Amino acid sequence: MHALKKNRPLRRIVLASAATVSGMVLLLSLKPHSTPTAALAIPAPSSSSSASSGSGSSGGTGGSTTTGTKTVTGSTIQTRWGPVQVKVTVKSGKLTDVTAVQYPTDNPRDQEINSYALPRLRSEALQAQSANIDTVSGATYTSDGYRQSLQSALDSARG
Repeated sequence: MHALKKNRPLRRIVLASAATVSGMVLLLSLKPHSTPTAALAIPAPSSSSSASSGSGSSGGTGGSTTTGTKTVTGSTIQTRWGPVQVKVTVKSGKLTDVTAVQYPTDNPRDQEINSYALPRLRSEALQAQSANIDTVSGATYTSDGYRQSLQSALDSARG
């Protein structure tokens, strides 16, 4: 009888460990939910790697304000998962458009992450009118590269 009592704790430990491992496997096999409409909002990346290009005019001499439209491509920022580069349009000193020109697309996971991260980063940049934007959870490297490229483009456009 003493031998039975000795085996029970070990049996419980084995069963608890097996249940824990099974639960973890099930949890890790779950896929994150993604919004299908977000995938449609991303423009296709181009192979352009120009540091900056300006178009439009910057108006005024003396003390007048800038009234032209300027489109500038920011620096290409190398991240752990690939290059990130944005293009901005500034009209009358106001940020009117931000487009991701380059971003990681090498595998389905990159595409999934960027399908929700890039629209959020664009929206935040337009709202903040600066590169002072929050990092998107799950897309830290892309967010950092986006922010750096955005800042370089804004410096070129406004400076």
